[in-house]
Amino acid sequence: MNDAHDVKRYHPAWIAVELITALKNSVFAIVFLFILKANSTSGWIVWGRYLFIAAAILTIFSVFMKWFMHRYELQASSIVVKEGILVKKQRTVAIERIQNHHSNTTFVHRWFNLTSLTLETGTSGDDAAITFPVITNLEKDRILSLLEEKGSAQVAENGENLEQKGRTVHFRSTRKDLFKASFTSLSFLAIFPLLSAVYFNLADFFDIEDSAGNAAEYLIGHWWMLIILFVIAMALSVAIGFFKTVIKYGNYEISDDAERIYIEKGVGSSSSFSIQKHKVQAIVVEQSILKRLLGLASIKLITVGSAEGEEKDSSSLYPFMPKHEAYELLHTLLPDYPIEENMSRFPLKVLWLKLVLPYYLTILTAAGLFFFKREWIWAAAIIFFLSVISRVLDYYFTSYIRHGDTVQVRRGGITNETFVTRRSQIQQITVRHSWIQRKFGVASLSFINRAKPMHTSELYGLSKDQASEFYRWYHRS
Repeated sequence: MNDAHDVKRYHPAWIAVELITALKNSVFAIVFLFILKANSTSGWIVWGRYLFIAAAILTIFSVFMKWFMHRYELQASSIVVKEGILVKKQRTVAIERIQNHHSNTTFVHRWFNLTSLTLETGTSGDDAAITFPVITNLEKDRILSLLEEKGSAQVAENGENLEQKGRTVHFRSTRKDLFKASFTSLSFLAIFPLLSAVYFNLADFFDIEDSAGNAAEYLIGHWWMLIILFVIAMALSVAIGFFKTVIKYGNYEISDDAERIYIEKGVGSSSSFSIQKHKVQAIVVEQSILKRLLGLASIKLITVGSAEGEEKDSSSLYPFMPKHEAYELLHTLLPDYPIEENMSRFPLKVLWLKLVLPYYLTILTAAGLFFFKREWIWAAAIIFFLSVISRVLDYYFTSYIRHGDTVQVRRGGITNETFVTRRSQIQQITVRHSWIQRKFGVASLSFINRAKPMHTSELYGLSKDQASEFYRWYHRS
């Protein structure tokens, strides 16, 4: 193993990864300027080619300079990152502040037998995480072994990965799970907007309107061909949806040990995520209407180091798991976060309060249509109707319970969300009541948990006595 105090650069393949990414982002400009408009002598097209070539040269130069200037150093108790071309920047992060780590191996990484690693702290902002975008697996294990020495990870010494040592595997996705996930996520419908986008983009360059019109008339006259084409399109879309689901959720595995929860997923492009159990701030159980009909649930773990983008998805347990299995798994992984099905509902007066509150969206819609599209003014009635339905569903599905040091809140009509947290993880609690709430004898209670960004939960419609009881519960010693 290399000395821990060596100043190192990223693997040289980082240059290839960055150049491939830049090329991928420039495909549309290349096709438009150099293929579709290859014979054009228009001034803005010519200048566009010159600007593109200049930008490409600058990008290539920048990529090489970034690789040369960006360095990192593993010290005994911290990690130092040095970056910047014209403006130098150095960051020093104490190892004890690193809470979670996320590894992602894309198709491009696999070409070079490499991976990426992100170390997350509990802070927010641009410097909340340290990212090693292209490193060898041996280097990843070397970095994680340094965290292990500080009690922050379960990785072997000398580059040998001991990820399975001391772990218990609780879930592995099967082909049946993937089929169910592909239909529940509606990913098989993605082909239709894709075909629509292709059609309208081609229509900008080719005269296909007449051809499409003639084809539509022909198919309408030969309905049996329309049925065959529809079946083929659906079969193709289902295959594409299943393929997308396999790529994202194939080889999905959830395991844990005494200190951490481990989530691994992906085929071809794979990723793994590690969460410290004592850093979990709350649990969120989400169910869309379709998932409720199928008895499925998605459980997300909110931690102080929750990441954004793809990493945010990785902090969720398998999002297409049967609800009772998800609850059992959650009880096994985090027994301090029990979920209760029987909760307290608000009295009927809360529904009347919700219904008499101003309908701002309806008012703005009606005003805009009155001045700009008066013949469409009837659309405001639809907005009003949907707003009423939304408020009724929100009242019907809102409930709560407080037992011991745990509080649980359920809200939402179209997408139902159950939030569970502990008193020790709540950073702030606020009780407030407006003039109209005082008339109905109720109040609003909100509490904040640490996350990125801060997670705020609200109970709208508690009686004053219940709100005061919540407040005393939170502040008790």
